[in-house]
Amino acid sequence: MRRLATVDEVRRWRRERTGTVGLVPTLGALHAGHLSLVEAARRECDRVAVTVFVNPTQFGPGEDHARYPRDLDRDAALLERAGAEALFAPDTDAIYPPGTETTVDVGSVADWFEGERRPSHFRGVATVVLKLLGIATPDRAYFGEKDAQQLAVVRRLVADLNVPVTIRGCPIVREKDGLALSSRNAYLSPAERQAAPVLFQALGAAESRWKRGERQGDALREAMQETLAREPLAQVDYAAAADPVTFREIQEASGPVRLLLAVFLGETRLIDNRLLQP
Repeated sequence: MRRLATVDEVRRWRRERTGTVGLVPTLGALHAGHLSLVEAARRECDRVAVTVFVNPTQFGPGEDHARYPRDLDRDAALLERAGAEALFAPDTDAIYPPGTETTVDVGSVADWFEGERRPSHFRGVATVVLKLLGIATPDRAYFGEKDAQQLAVVRRLVADLNVPVTIRGCPIVREKDGLALSSRNAYLSPAERQAAPVLFQALGAAESRWKRGERQGDALREAMQETLAREPLAQVDYAAAADPVTFREIQEASGPVRLLLAVFLGETRLIDNRLLQP
């Protein structure tokens, strides 16, 4: 596997390759969820490239940019076994040269939930994703559905700016007890880890009401809140039932609904979601 550190190296690698290329953008600290994206890319593309970049512009003040897990050698070994052909691991100056000023605002899809709690987050995500797509020029790019609003932001970005790439959303990978895989799970204490499946259980409680015919947004939110309230360690940031395209809260569903959760366990903030289909 080729390890690339500069924009010129990536562009040279891309010019020298034939066939379709799939790109998997990551922050690193890879786990089985990331590797499932690599596997999906391998099924659909001739070659797979992965980026590892802890993007500073998507972390807000007081967030965990400085302590975010980093182990590039471990990530590289996992990617080589998974069949990736190239790893692009730039430093900050390679992505944001001194004097960089341009950013990307994707509009209202970024206004709610994660965008409201983390005001600069999606601007940082959209900017770095556009830059990575422009550098690597992949045919397809792969993102996990655990970050459902981020996936919607990326899709809006690509559609509005006519970026010639297909965006693939891939299913959430979970532990046996339902906890969605996340690099931040490593922050959990043993007691917090034991409590963490309550997010999965809360989504299940709302889905059970949905399957019985419930279509009122307040009732779906209530089902999640009631389940989360039974776990003393869980502090709810939001529990929402939203339109899966616009990410606006719904009052009464007339189509699919995206359940969204953000919950603190101690200092660790976890997110999860589930799509409900009519």
